Amino acid sequence: MTTSALRAEDAAGAPDTAASAGASPSGGGRTARLRRELRAIHALVHRDLLRLAGQRVGTALMLLHPVLYLLVLGGGLAALIPRASLGVDYRTYLFPGMLMMTVQTPAVMVGIRLITDRETGYLRELLMAPVGRSTILLGKCAGGTLTATVQGAVLLGLVGAVGLPYDPLLLVSLLAGMILASFTITALALALAVTLRRAETFHTLLGVVMMPLLFLSGGFFPLSALPGWAAGLAAVNPLAYAVDLLRRCVARYVPGGSGTSGITWADWQPPLLLEAALLLAGGAVALLWAARRFSRPE
Repeated sequence: MTTSALRAEDAAGAPDTAASAGASPSGGGRTARLRRELRAIHALVHRDLLRLAGQRVGTALMLLHPVLYLLVLGGGLAALIPRASLGVDYRTYLFPGMLMMTVQTPAVMVGIRLITDRETGYLRELLMAPVGRSTILLGKCAGGTLTATVQGAVLLGLVGAVGLPYDPLLLVSLLAGMILASFTITALALALAVTLRRAETFHTLLGVVMMPLLFLSGGFFPLSALPGWAAGLAAVNPLAYAVDLLRRCVARYVPGGSGTSGITWADWQPPLLLEAALLLAGGAVALLWAARRFSRPE
């Protein structure tokens, strides 16, 4: 459907392109190409949104996992873990980690869908569209980032259940953090997917890598409680920076919340903006590398 739409739009826009080229061969051609690339990105994002709307049961089950962790595990451990040890109630402490868990799964699924599209032949048809390969990868990244953020935004409705206020600035800051985290995870998933040929291999790697990364993110317990070698691994874990970013947004609205420890470099905590910049840079580098690898003829 996406490839056909792109071809139809390209055919419809052909006269305009020719006319523009006659008037200004360089400027008109670049404008027409840019419009075509943007239409391709829009079509891919629209495809992901349609899939999200059509898979309501799967989406609900995907959201049920972090909600159960937050309400059942968080509620049970909140009675066992003293508030003084964390500076906040354990459910409040757990909330950023659950936001991270919520956006992680749909973001990673983008890589699986890329491999599945290659196996079914859909990717081959998509590559026949009159757009660049990098544009297709960018569209998949944008679609994955948006769908992951939408699912994470649903969990923001539980901020009151964990003792946080429904403050617009808090919700906006958490939403911005989830967008950044979703983009980085989606880009990393695509960078991994372009190097693999089988979805089973991708699933195996996820089982081996993602759970340790999640436990080393500080989503369940403070990173200061980890041994030295594990704390060193957490310092290069992108999920740890995403969780710390969300937790520091929450800490501004919780008395004593600033005492929760996150990422440190030799006993120095990087500023919030630096953590955000590192996340953005990591996602951008991963996406550029994936686009370079994806541009090679198969």
